[in-house]
Amino acid sequence: MVSLCSRTDDINWTLQSLADAVGVTNKTKVNALQLDLPRLTLEKVGLALAALIPEGAILCNESVTSGLKVLPATATARSYEMLAGTGGAIGLCLPCATGAAIACPERKVIALTGDGSAMYTLQSLWTMARENLDVTVIVFANRGYQILRNELANVGVTQFGQNAQALFDVENPTLGWVSLAKGHGGPGTRAEDIDSFVKALSAGLADNGPSLIEVACPLPA
Repeated sequence: MVSLCSRTDDINWTLQSLADAVGVTNKTKVNALQLDLPRLTLEKVGLALAALIPEGAILCNESVTSGLKVLPATATARSYEMLAGTGGAIGLCLPCATGAAIACPERKVIALTGDGSAMYTLQSLWTMARENLDVTVIVFANRGYQILRNELANVGVTQFGQNAQALFDVENPTLGWVSLAKGHGGPGTRAEDIDSFVKALSAGLADNGPSLIEVACPLPA
């Protein structure tokens, strides 16, 4: 066994040097994703996010059910800070990301939210645009409050009527997050495959202002 470094050495430099020596880069990771089947999955979103998270970024998470499949991959990402709700209140993510960007303007802020949760504090998008905050918002558009569907299943309810179903979705009319972002003064992009998500996330993180990516969830998540 060969010891590359100890805990008192520069571990980040050592890992980067090893990656450079074997020809593995962040671009390699992203290109590998792009060469895979373009079908969008939450797991692939997680892999792309892990490859592109900048060092020292702040991740504000209220993706709840989608996050169960997205976040595990970020265990291999560069070091970042996670902010998340500690209770059952809905709508934390966007104002939390707004506050983080104001408090730490030198750091990239990424907001992960479901479409239902984001509707509680939608006006935060206007504040992000007005203050030109460096926030990349990722909205997982599963067209409903999936957590409520899960809670029904947890108490044994497997069938319910049309009126009850309507309480759990955000359709009829369907929300258009690209239009909502632009209507609040910021740019918006809809990602329907992994290539478009990687491009949108790369562009959002390269810019110093707000951006929003609507992820078309393939299944309720």
